[in-house]
Amino acid sequence: MSTPKHTALHAEHAALGASFTDFGGWDMPLKYGSELAEHRAVRSAAGLFDLSHMGEIRVSGPDAATFLNTALVGNLGAIAVGRAKYSLICAEDGGIIDDLISYRLADDEYLVVPNAGNADTVAAAFAERAAGFDVTVADESADTSLVAVQGPNAVAILHALVPEDQRALVSEMRYYAAEFATVAGIPVLLARTGYTGEDGFELYVPNSQAAELWRALVQAGEAHGLIPAGLASRDSLRLEAGMPLYGNELSRDVTPFDAGLGPVVSFKKTEQFIGREALEARRDAAAERVLVGLRGDGRRAGRGGYAVLANGETVGQITSGQPSPTLGYPIALAYVAPSHAEVGARLDVDLRGKAEPFTVVEPPFYRREA
Repeated sequence: MSTPKHTALHAEHAALGASFTDFGGWDMPLKYGSELAEHRAVRSAAGLFDLSHMGEIRVSGPDAATFLNTALVGNLGAIAVGRAKYSLICAEDGGIIDDLISYRLADDEYLVVPNAGNADTVAAAFAERAAGFDVTVADESADTSLVAVQGPNAVAILHALVPEDQRALVSEMRYYAAEFATVAGIPVLLARTGYTGEDGFELYVPNSQAAELWRALVQAGEAHGLIPAGLASRDSLRLEAGMPLYGNELSRDVTPFDAGLGPVVSFKKTEQFIGREALEARRDAAAERVLVGLRGDGRRAGRGGYAVLANGETVGQITSGQPSPTLGYPIALAYVAPSHAEVGARLDVDLRGKAEPFTVVEPPFYRREA
């Protein structure tokens, strides 16, 4: 078994007393104290996450947009410089290899961010799919750190660290946009993106400056209720926000249509993207399973892998589930047969031999106030 890799911030986490876990081949902070306190801090004030296990792949050159329109299912050529887009990379059969975010940094330059466990796979797929295109594909994952400030006080925290003439840039930045900025004297790519359902920012920085940036954010955030947060709270936050997790809701055996991500696929673009033929065939076919939200009627939570029942018969399976710290009741995402996917449908979850009642609801479970 290989030893998990460390991010450039590992020593910072250890000094803060973090509990670590292996995630995607990385030794990552699971929590620093109470995962419930970290969850609630993000909802009410702010949390600081180390996301440096994520991948970063720079795509540049005259054919950058055309290449990404061929490699990914979305229309990356249609986004403006300074904007970001959520997309998928699929196999020829339409199965999802990964979900990722792409930032357009210039007309001919993008930064693509795959998930930690899939970063090497996506980089290899890009290298293979780049044949015949005038592009350079550079995997910068090993040299790049990523930290995220998430929560309603995120803007105030960034305002304390950017030059005065960049405060408007921070406060006026649109969701799914990115700009180069200076935070605590450090040049960063600042993106208004996140995976928690709250307002917030993600900051890309070279490894050599990650610790300095982390400490500055911790110090500036103290007055605004910020605390470091680990992967446990990140998972409960993203589940409340109804956001899919690769390996749970998404996999090579799942197509975009299964996961309710059909709108992410662009059939209007002219490029013959990888998986297009298979996905066109699936577009109008009857769904075999549907990803739905489930709200528990009781106190016991369903977990990933638990069977979903209708009249005692298995009609689906939970992919992610736990008690919602914000809402106070169990929530879950699950794939179920289309005949049982209607909002309001009453189903049961097999909780170790006992059927517990759940109701089908439309995700997300939690929406922040505008």
